[in-house]
Amino acid sequence: MKVFFRTIHLYLSLASGLVIAILCLTGAVLVFEKELEQAWHSERYFVEAPATQPRLSLQQITQAVQASVPDAKVTGMKVYADPLRTVEVSLAGGKPGKEGATAQAGPAGNAGGAKAGEKPKGGGEGGGGPKYFVNPYSGQVIGPYVYRDTFFYTMFALHRGMVAGAVGKFVVGVSTLFFLFIIGTGVVLWWPATGKVLRQRLSVKWDASWKRLNHDLHIVLGFYSALFLFVFAFTGLAWSFEWFNKGIFTLTNSEMKGPEPPKSVVAAAGSRLTYDAAYDVARQQMPTAQNFSIQLPKDSAESVRVAMLPKNAPHESANDELYLDQYNGQVLGKLAFEDRNLGQRVRRTFKPVHTGSIYGLPSKIIALIVCVLGFTFPITGVILWLNRLKKEKKKKQKQLAAIA
Repeated sequence: MKVFFRTIHLYLSLASGLVIAILCLTGAVLVFEKELEQAWHSERYFVEAPATQPRLSLQQITQAVQASVPDAKVTGMKVYADPLRTVEVSLAGGKPGKEGATAQAGPAGNAGGAKAGEKPKGGGEGGGGPKYFVNPYSGQVIGPYVYRDTFFYTMFALHRGMVAGAVGKFVVGVSTLFFLFIIGTGVVLWWPATGKVLRQRLSVKWDASWKRLNHDLHIVLGFYSALFLFVFAFTGLAWSFEWFNKGIFTLTNSEMKGPEPPKSVVAAAGSRLTYDAAYDVARQQMPTAQNFSIQLPKDSAESVRVAMLPKNAPHESANDELYLDQYNGQVLGKLAFEDRNLGQRVRRTFKPVHTGSIYGLPSKIIALIVCVLGFTFPITGVILWLNRLKKEKKKKQKQLAAIA
């Protein structure tokens, strides 16, 4: 029976080993993407909070950005409760200034001093506009930040197979499916027949020959990382196949589509809700939120949407959503994460599980180590296979020599 599982393990590994190695390597790079970005470009994300100077209003921050990016339309803002964080401003387009260009906005909201440059490329994963970071005390504007132009986006595109379009994403999905079978058959092949063999397969013999060491690195470390790799691969299927996503909601007996956001009561005339007003209402609803992401409506009927991350949220995707009338600021509805159906809660948990951020730093460290090991297994596996072929060849030669 083990011959059958070894055959499956071998040929699936040969068929998908290169892709699996790339997925694990890029996954390892992306585990600490946020932390590395903030360390390399701390000026984008962090400021020094003056002892006496008050925070600027969101209207003043908007004016500071528009001074740097003439004619640009602000589509959203992300405000952090942490006083040392910048305000993140998303744009639909415009003429950005150079990276690091500054504009000052005083207490009265006056802004100026930034030069206009070229029009930016498309922004984040969805192709939106660029993002700017604003000091909430001085009005200093830093940007543009365009995710598609970054090193981490290149890693992300490789990880998802996007560099080869739809074909690449399909290859990644199929390779991930193969990886699940490879892990399963690997555990079967690892399973020892005796207690003595069990002890051998639970520890790496570091002082052995290189062949034995390669064997232990593949077999022993493969066993310890198998469960984690299986979870990472399984959750990764949600980004490769629509049938997998539908299966989540079928198994949980849940609707894929959430409730429709409430609509604003269309007014004949009058002013619309500002970012400041929406922010004030959101803080009243959840004073202890870690951050607030505010999106103004795209038409005259939509509501203002505010995503709020609770202080004790189970993970970074467990946002509550608040809906406000865009004309009078009335609270039209609120959708807490725990009020979503089971399928939606499970699906939203896939990303923090897949990226290793589900339990913060400890789970990220585990994810990094496991992804690095996952990168090595196709290499050590090929060496094992070549050594076995060489051994079988020598055995046949001895048999032929004995017959002769």
